[in-house]
Amino acid sequence: MKFADLGLSDELLQSVISAGYDTPTPIQAQAIPSVLMMRDLIGIAQTGTGKTAGFVLPMIDILAHGRRRALMPRSLILEPTRELAAQVAENFEKYGANHDLKMALLIGGVQMGDQIKALSEGVDVLIATPGRLMDLFERGKILLTGCDLLVIDEADRMLDMGFIPDIENICTKLPSTRQTLLFSATMPPPIEKLADKFLSNPKKIEVARPASANVNIAQHKVFVSPRKKLDELRKLLKSEDIGTAIIFANRKTTVRELNASLQRAGFASGEIHGDMDQSSRIAELERFKDGTINVLCASDVAARGLDVKGVSHVFNYDTPWHPDDYVHRIGRTGRAGATGRAFTFVTDADAEAIANVEKLTGMEIPVFGGQPAKQEEATEVSDAPAERKGRKSRKSDADKPAAKRRGGASGAERRKKGSGADDQESLAQQDIGDVADVQPVAEEPDVEKTHVKARSKPVPSRVSKDDGDSDDWNGPVPGFLGVSAVS
Repeated sequence: MKFADLGLSDELLQSVISAGYDTPTPIQAQAIPSVLMMRDLIGIAQTGTGKTAGFVLPMIDILAHGRRRALMPRSLILEPTRELAAQVAENFEKYGANHDLKMALLIGGVQMGDQIKALSEGVDVLIATPGRLMDLFERGKILLTGCDLLVIDEADRMLDMGFIPDIENICTKLPSTRQTLLFSATMPPPIEKLADKFLSNPKKIEVARPASANVNIAQHKVFVSPRKKLDELRKLLKSEDIGTAIIFANRKTTVRELNASLQRAGFASGEIHGDMDQSSRIAELERFKDGTINVLCASDVAARGLDVKGVSHVFNYDTPWHPDDYVHRIGRTGRAGATGRAFTFVTDADAEAIANVEKLTGMEIPVFGGQPAKQEEATEVSDAPAERKGRKSRKSDADKPAAKRRGGASGAERRKKGSGADDQESLAQQDIGDVADVQPVAEEPDVEKTHVKARSKPVPSRVSKDDGDSDDWNGPVPGFLGVSAVS
C-alpha cells in the first residue's frame, strides 16, 4: 500500500513524497482513512511506528477547508512534554508546506507574549501542553468553543505526569460534537476510562501488543554493582560501534553528574532534564541532532516521542522505576525500520524493577555477552556463609556466655556493624572476642544445644535477684542510720 491509496489530497501527497516517504506504516495505513471519515479513533502502537504522521496528515486535509477566527483555534493537539509538542509542530510545517494553515505552539518555559499574539490572529492548529493551555484559558486569552477536532497524544504519559484531571477539564470546555483522536503506546485502565467518557463509538486500532518492545532493537541487561556502573558504561561506549547514543537515568542529579563525568573522560556528551529552561533544552537537542555531540544524558523528559534520526544505542544507566518507561526509552532507537541496541544496567536493588519490565514486555531480556547472572553477588554470598560456618565450628560452649554478655555478636561482626571504635573498653572486648573465635576444637558443636546451654547458665551478678521486698542488707551499715530525729 502507498500513501496515494489512503485518500489524501494531491498537495499533501506531494509534501509527503518531498519528505522522502512513499509507503505508510501499519498505524498510518489504518488510522488515516478513519480520521478522514471523521470518526473518533483510539490508536495503540509501540513507540517509533509513526503515530504522529497518522493524525497530522489527515488533519491537514480536513483543516484545508474552513477559515480561522481570532482566539478560537479550529483544532487542538495535547502533548505531555514541550519537546514532543515542538516535534509535532515541525511535522505540521513539513507536511503542510503546500497548505495555507496557521499553527501556534503553547508550551511552558517561554514568554506568553508571542503566543497570545498568534492566538489573537487566529490559528488552525493549536499544539499545547495542558498546563500552559489552562493558564491562558483562565486568563481569558483563548476560547475553545470553536475547536472541532481534539487529539490526545501519548495518553499514558499524560497519566504518569498527572495531567488526566486537566485533560478532563479541557474536554468539558470543548464542543460536544467534535472528533476526538486518542493515541498511546499502552492502554492502562484509567486511559480506557477516559476514552469511554469522552470518545463516541471510537474505532480501535492496535498494530502491536500493548507495551511490547520493537523487534528491531537488540536488548541486553548487564548485571553490575552500583560502584562499577560508570566504569561499565565507559567500557561499552568505547567497545560498541556508537553512532549516537542516549543514556537515561532516573534522577536529574544523576543526569548532571553522569554528563560531567563523561565529558571529563573525553566523550562528546550533553544533557537534558526538567531543571533546564526551555531554550537550553532546545539548544542541547539541536547540538545532538546536528552531531556536535553524539551522547545525550537524559531523564525521562526525552523518553516519549523524541525523534532523532540515527540513534544507534540506548543505555538505561538506571533500570526505570515504571516498566512502561522502559518501552519508551529503548524506543528512541530502532525507529522507522532501522536497527538498534539497548543496554539496561541491573543492580541487586533493581531485581523487582527488571522483573516488572520483563513481565510487561512478555520476554526475558538476555544477559549481555553471556555474562553470568549476578556474578558478583553469587561470589560474595557464597564466601560469606562458608566464613560464618567456619567461625561457628571453632567456637566452644564456654565462649557463648561471653559473646552473649557482649550483645551476642563476635568482635569481627561488631566491627562490621560500627563505623569506628566507640571506646577503649569496646575495643578490648572486640579483641578478646576475636581471640576466642579462632580457638580450634576437635569437632563442630551442636548449635541448637549450645544456645540452650548459654541461656540456661546463670548470669553472674553482685546484685541480689530479689525484687526489693527483703529486709536483708549484705553491706556495711552507715552511721547516720543510728541517729534519731526525735531526740
